[in-house]
Amino acid sequence: MSAPPPNERTGRHGPTIRDVARIAGVSIGTASKALNSNGRLRQETRDKVTTVAREIGYRPNDMAQSLHRTRSMTVGVLSTDSFGRFTLPIFQALEEQFADRGIAIFMCNATDDPERERQHLDQLLGKRIDGLVVTARRADKRPPVGPLPAGLPVIYVFSQADDRDALCLLPDDEGGARLAVRHLGEVGKRRIAHITGPEHFEAVQLRRRGYLSALAELGLAAHPEFYLSGKWTEAWGRDAVAALFDGKTDRPDAIFCGNDLIARGVVDALRERGIAVPGEVAVAGFDNWDVMTAAARPPLTSVDMNLSALGHEAGRLLIEMIGGETVRGIRRLPCTLVVRESTSTST
Repeated sequence: MSAPPPNERTGRHGPTIRDVARIAGVSIGTASKALNSNGRLRQETRDKVTTVAREIGYRPNDMAQSLHRTRSMTVGVLSTDSFGRFTLPIFQALEEQFADRGIAIFMCNATDDPERERQHLDQLLGKRIDGLVVTARRADKRPPVGPLPAGLPVIYVFSQADDRDALCLLPDDEGGARLAVRHLGEVGKRRIAHITGPEHFEAVQLRRRGYLSALAELGLAAHPEFYLSGKWTEAWGRDAVAALFDGKTDRPDAIFCGNDLIARGVVDALRERGIAVPGEVAVAGFDNWDVMTAAARPPLTSVDMNLSALGHEAGRLLIEMIGGETVRGIRRLPCTLVVRESTSTST
């Protein structure tokens, strides 16, 4: 069997239905009927065509067959979240939304590599996907993906495109921070510190805004020395505790952390100093990452960004957009607070 010619768009070799028909010695129409299991053909002809397709690597449900449909019944997910920490809950929710509708999902991970993202996008577009979901490991603005075919529905989930016409679904970071700080006030804490990540992250800015807003609502003072920004790491949580407690008489009685990694380091550092959690100092985190919250001693109260809800909403909206609806703008979905022993002895 001779090798198929290069694909005109990508320059890569890939079998087409023309190759199948030529090698099998049948017309393109006959090959299509055989591969789609329709029309009246001899079984011998069907077997010959499907054997040729299998041997040359042609897949009838991939690019070529989708040309004969109004829709391909496929959706692409393009992610930069190499660990899957934020993308996997979104992906699982999308699968739940699409499964009953017979829509398949192709997921690609670009790991912050623009060239790899371009390659993955080419592959997804080559499959003639009906829609695209773009996710990331952080929700900061990024250039829009593209170029894309006109009219292709695209949703950014836990990601933002620097494009006013884009649709972006995000957790309400500011509202989540307010939930955590209000809770700390409700359990009797009055000197609430905030240890968080790098200030150039939008999430850091929004969570600090929520922290300050909740303090004002509670009638509590915002002590400038109680706000510390650094890295998204346990080590930074331990270092920040040293800055707040070692040799200090003016100490906080609660700490709201910008993520669960920081909070885990905070809890460990407090325990090493003999400071009781939550009796002397209550600690709350953000992300509700079960690997961190369950392993912390005591288990960690944390803000849940409800990533599954983001995924379900993305699936619902993408189906509407595939159906012809126009949806754009930034939508922030509410977070919830999961209370555990690090803030309340009654849980």
